[in-house]
Amino acid sequence: MRVAVMQPYFYPYMGYFRLIAAVDVFVLFDCVQFPRRGRVHRCEVPDGRGGTCWLTLPLSPSARDSPIESQCFPPEAERHFAGRRTGLAWLSGLPDPVAAALDGPFDRPIDYLERNLRAVAEYLQLATRFERSSALRLGPDLRKGARVRAAACAFGATHYLNAPGGRDLYDPVSFQTEGLELEFLGPYQGPYLHMLHALATVPRNVLAADVMQWQREAA
Repeated sequence: MRVAVMQPYFYPYMGYFRLIAAVDVFVLFDCVQFPRRGRVHRCEVPDGRGGTCWLTLPLSPSARDSPIESQCFPPEAERHFAGRRTGLAWLSGLPDPVAAALDGPFDRPIDYLERNLRAVAEYLQLATRFERSSALRLGPDLRKGARVRAAACAFGATHYLNAPGGRDLYDPVSFQTEGLELEFLGPYQGPYLHMLHALATVPRNVLAADVMQWQREAA
């Protein structure tokens, strides 16, 4: 059983979806501190002037150490987000399932994020199972790599696949002691760095072919 554990990003680049494609179970790591400058609540999109800008989900204020799973939308989230999409005319090209997920409902951010990730995975015909680390109620004593390993083991992993940027973070021996073989996804060198725009402008079969070009590398 091959498992990956990642924070639930908002329309990340294609490499993230290759990670989803390369595992049996993809665990949304929502039990960790919400990264205010990260990509959980925002994604880069073309700004129409040759550059990029951030498309950001509106969130209610929260304590600095609050986890991803506890984030909330404000009452006017749908209206605020509609305003932030003004000027992005290319969004009209989104396939119906993705457009529907992007439009809401704005219930809980973690539910919204999972629905959007699932919509893309289904559009790209990926059969990967999604789970949430928050369902495990892992103890606060588990930190960093130990928390990742506990989540992977809880969902039956024999192999743990990590994004390519994590080679300096994890020691293969610590995974081996828990019966896990540590692997890394190969670096993404394709053209789809702004996935929301790609979904609106690139044919489905082209994206579906790209997402399956993943490669696994030994630790």
